[in-house]
Amino acid sequence: MRYGYIFGLVLSVFLAVPGAHAASGFSSASSQAGEEAHFQPEQIIKFAKKVEKEMAAKGAQVAVLARMGRPRSELPEGMHFTHVAFAVYSEITTSDGRKVPGYAIYNLYQKNDHPDISELVQDFPVDFFAGVAELEAGIIVPSPELQQRLLGVITSPAYSALHDSRYSVIANPYTLGRQNCTEFVLDVINAAIYQTDDINKIKANEKAYFVAQKVNVSPFKLLLGAMFTKEVSTSDQEGTPVTATFETIGDYLKKYDAGSQAWSVFPDN
Repeated sequence: MRYGYIFGLVLSVFLAVPGAHAASGFSSASSQAGEEAHFQPEQIIKFAKKVEKEMAAKGAQVAVLARMGRPRSELPEGMHFTHVAFAVYSEITTSDGRKVPGYAIYNLYQKNDHPDISELVQDFPVDFFAGVAELEAGIIVPSPELQQRLLGVITSPAYSALHDSRYSVIANPYTLGRQNCTEFVLDVINAAIYQTDDINKIKANEKAYFVAQKVNVSPFKLLLGAMFTKEVSTSDQEGTPVTATFETIGDYLKKYDAGSQAWSVFPDN
C-alpha cells in the first residue's frame, strides 16, 4: 500500500497537470508496505519501541498516534503529520506463539488497487513507522475516562459501522460521503465522547465544536487534482475545503477533554 497525506495532493496539483497520475504514492492514510525505506530496520524497531515505552509510561490504554510520511519541507502550512490511527494496549501473539503486552495499531488504510476505497486494518508500531520520511511521532493520550470510552467503541460493532469506505484525501469532517483517516479517528472519538454511534449526531457535534484545517489550495488546482487522481474528491466540500488533521484533533481534545496530553517523540541521538 502507499503513504502520504494531503501533501501528495498539493504536490500533484502544483507540479503536475497532464500526467498528474504521478500522485500515485501519496495518500492520507495507507500502509507503508512496499515503499522505499528511508531508515534501516533496526532504526525503525528502536524508534517504535521508544514510542511504545513513552505511551506505556503515561499509562495509555488508548492513544492517538501519528507519523510523518513526507519530508518536513514538503508539508503544507498547518499540517505536520501524515497519518493518524489509534494505538491500543493489547496482548499480542508473536510469530512463535508467545503472548506479550504491546500496542496494536488500528488504522484506516487505502487499498492499493483502489485508492478511492479504504479499509480498516490492524498492524503494529514497527509496521506503522516502516517507510516514514522522518522519524518523528505525534502522540495524544486522552483523559482516562475518554480512553475507557474509546476502548468500548473500538471493541464494539460501532467501530466498523463508523467507517465509510469512500475515500478522499481531503475529506470534509463536517459532512458525509467521503472519509479519510483523520476524519475516521475524529468520528470514533466523538462516538466515545457523546456515547452514540448515530453518525448524524456525531456530525452535528463536529460541526458545532470541532475547528477543521483549511486546505490552502486554489479551487482550480483542486479540480485538476480531482480530475487526475481517484483519491481526491471535492464532492463532500462546501465553499473553502477543510479537513481534519492530527493538530486540529489535538486542539479539540485539549479544549474539551480535560486531562488529555499531546507531545512529539524523536529518535535518540
